[in-house]
Amino acid sequence: MPSHTPRTATDAPADPFPVPGRPSRLDVAGQLLALLRDTTTEPRPDDQLEALTLAVAADLPVLLWGEPGIGKTAALTQLAKSLDLPLTTVIASVHEPSDFSGLPIVGDDPAEQGIPMAPPDWAVRLVRAGRGLLFLDELSTAPPAVQAALLRLVLERRIGSLQLPPGVRIVAAANPRGSAADGWELSPPLANRFVHLQWTHDHDVVIRGLGGTWPRATLPGLDAGNLPAAVDHARRAVCGLLTARPALVHRLPSGETRRGGAWPSPRSWDMTIRLLAFANAAGSSREVLSMLVRGAVGDGPGLELLAALDRMDLPDPEELLADPAGADLPERGDRRQATLDGVVAAVRRRPDRSRWDAAWALLVRALETGAPDLVVVPATTLAALRQEDWDVPESIERLAGVVALSRRADLSQERAAARTGVTAGAGR
Repeated sequence: MPSHTPRTATDAPADPFPVPGRPSRLDVAGQLLALLRDTTTEPRPDDQLEALTLAVAADLPVLLWGEPGIGKTAALTQLAKSLDLPLTTVIASVHEPSDFSGLPIVGDDPAEQGIPMAPPDWAVRLVRAGRGLLFLDELSTAPPAVQAALLRLVLERRIGSLQLPPGVRIVAAANPRGSAADGWELSPPLANRFVHLQWTHDHDVVIRGLGGTWPRATLPGLDAGNLPAAVDHARRAVCGLLTARPALVHRLPSGETRRGGAWPSPRSWDMTIRLLAFANAAGSSREVLSMLVRGAVGDGPGLELLAALDRMDLPDPEELLADPAGADLPERGDRRQATLDGVVAAVRRRPDRSRWDAAWALLVRALETGAPDLVVVPATTLAALRQEDWDVPESIERLAGVVALSRRADLSQERAAARTGVTAGAGR
């Protein structure tokens, strides 16, 4: 008698004769996939998303740098949906240079009409739509010839003889060379056309997103009444820094890797002015502003600009000296220190008994409303400005203890360092 092996569920044929009205197995699988894809979004503060959205709103090409699998593509998909922009994805590394510069098409009379450069189908669809988000993925795996062809697309928005409409925004994504498949460094001309944003994952965002709720990318509201002031502030900040630091106008990095990132040039400073204006009009946080500025001109120049912005926003020392009792000193320690240093510098430039007394009153106010150590250096410097016929104001007595305590702490530190040195010498 032949043996009989029971048939398992995996051996069963896949609905050879489906019953009308009953869903097939693939239909049920599709329902499950639909449930898994059914996620929602919520308003949630996210500095990365806000920086990306502001740069896109400013109509600047953005390049997201991040390791594979951390959600760069998903963020772009959600951004396009939130801004109601059709998303067109182009994998740069699988295209030829002619796909971006245009394919030559011979017409009826090339001698008279020339040979037009026909654009690819995705570019034609963008023009027909009049708007969209063009996503250039895997940019760091594009060979140099393709990168050269992308220059005109990224800067001038032209593909062959076709001009992309103003409603099209460009965002690219790249993996660092160490984690990219056959990666290339970006050429300096192409890199200098982008705002470079470092994309990292946030643990809490990922956990909540895997649970079905992701942060929503929304365009920050721009204060219409603040637009002229925002533009003026941005221009004064950048022009003031470059006037004081002319070497920062154009500085091409020496290393190949750094040339493929953000670095200062007249082009990237112009981008920075635009980003500053948008961030100011939107009331963005310092963290978002830092991402945008450093993403345009690099870390060093960007941090110098942020410091210059801090100095611009400090209270006027002359106004503080005119009314020390009503002075409103900054809360943040570094800004308060810079304000007090500015007050002492103003007295040094124009020494006067009343101004000297007003400066002491400001230091006392700073002592009463903030950290005592912030007044030590300004108080020491201000005391050295006293002239012989100036009486010592009573307010100095309130600061004397702080200065003396600071000096004793410095001496104790020096003695400890000296003892450590002696011990180390004896050990040898």
